[in-house]
Amino acid sequence: MQEKNVSRRTFLGAAGVMTAAVAGMGLVGCGGNSSSDGSASSSSSASSSASAELSGSITAVGSTALQPLCEAAAELFMEENPGVQVTVQGGGSGTGITQIVQGAVQIGNSDVFAEEKVENASDVEKITDNRVCIVGMGPVVNPDVQLDDISLADLARIFKGEVTNWSEVGGNDEAIVVINRQAGSGTRAVFEAAVLGGEESATFQEQDSSGTVVQMVSQTPGAISYLAFSYFSDSIKALSVDGVAPEAANVEDNSWTIWAYEHMYTAKDADEATQAFIEFMMGEEVQGSLVEENGYIPVSGMKVEKDAEGTVTEL
Repeated sequence: MQEKNVSRRTFLGAAGVMTAAVAGMGLVGCGGNSSSDGSASSSSSASSSASAELSGSITAVGSTALQPLCEAAAELFMEENPGVQVTVQGGGSGTGITQIVQGAVQIGNSDVFAEEKVENASDVEKITDNRVCIVGMGPVVNPDVQLDDISLADLARIFKGEVTNWSEVGGNDEAIVVINRQAGSGTRAVFEAAVLGGEESATFQEQDSSGTVVQMVSQTPGAISYLAFSYFSDSIKALSVDGVAPEAANVEDNSWTIWAYEHMYTAKDADEATQAFIEFMMGEEVQGSLVEENGYIPVSGMKVEKDAEGTVTEL
């Protein structure tokens, strides 16, 4: 399991959970102007006023796609609340959901709905779903791949193992090296649902974190994988799909179909520190800038919504 637990001034990492009152509201916007009772508020000012007495520790486990935002938000939160320590671990969405259901951590981070990972409906009723933002995901390749756009059909053929050379899909004569995510990864589940129609990929080498995927793709000629937008960098090349670029505006209207909510699951009776952190996450200080600065998309900007079955409807 990937873990970050360094000094408070660098990053201890973070994630959070909404109050039980928010749970009854269903979809929670990321616009930063909604409090747990639905009224306008500024979570940063509330956090500041409570900083003198707020104390405790928060452990968040799960999605590595959400990790950069959690870490950035945690640094700010701990500066305002020095009595609280927030630690983040990776491990994948399946691990995050399993551990929050078991009560082993305060927060379970996930790129997918808990209903997709939990067999017993009664377990889902134990936790609160807080959709804190949207994550776009897309195919990425080593920069030496002479291709900038790929069809959804060809992308599916690659991950089904039906295509093994880039020349077969309009690229250079070079072997395709597929780097997949491990079973239990929310990023993998989102990608397979959008690209393979829910079918599983063929058997390829697997990596357990988004950070490792970046490293492997950048260093492996002919490599292809998939990542959250927040992990896109100059060391790899993101591909357009069917002429649509992997950009936030295209996610918002579902022109780009590979996306998901970022969920922060918590127990329905979350402790005070955890509740305070998620209120901070949903407040203006994070939602007004940090979400987009780190490559995520506010829920408030979405023109569509998606349910646990993957059905997309216009708002």
